[in-house]
Amino acid sequence: MGPSTVRSLDREPAALAMRIGVVAAEAALATFARNLDLDDLAGGADFQGAIAPAEWPVFSLVIDTLAEASADDGRSLDERRADALNDLARICMAAKDRAGAA
Repeated sequence: MGPSTVRSLDREPAALAMRIGVVAAEAALATFARNLDLDDLAGGADFQGAIAPAEWPVFSLVIDTLAEASADDGRSLDERRADALNDLARICMAAKDRAGAA
């Protein structure tokens, strides 16, 4: 294997997938910040009604992936999405901290 065929570690599929995930997470968090307020979550938020159609696919992919319920999860979709927003914020902060440390 010559030098031209060796992939750098940051070009490996897993690393690229991680970078794509972080970008999607950051985009979803920015979408939330632009369109919703934390106070909106108290009574159950209409996520799709509050978010522009162009931003909805990425936002819903990220939030609903994080909010996926297990078989024994009795929380409502709104409750799971609220928890997913907390997870999303933690993911973005961790990615930012990691990028700052690099």
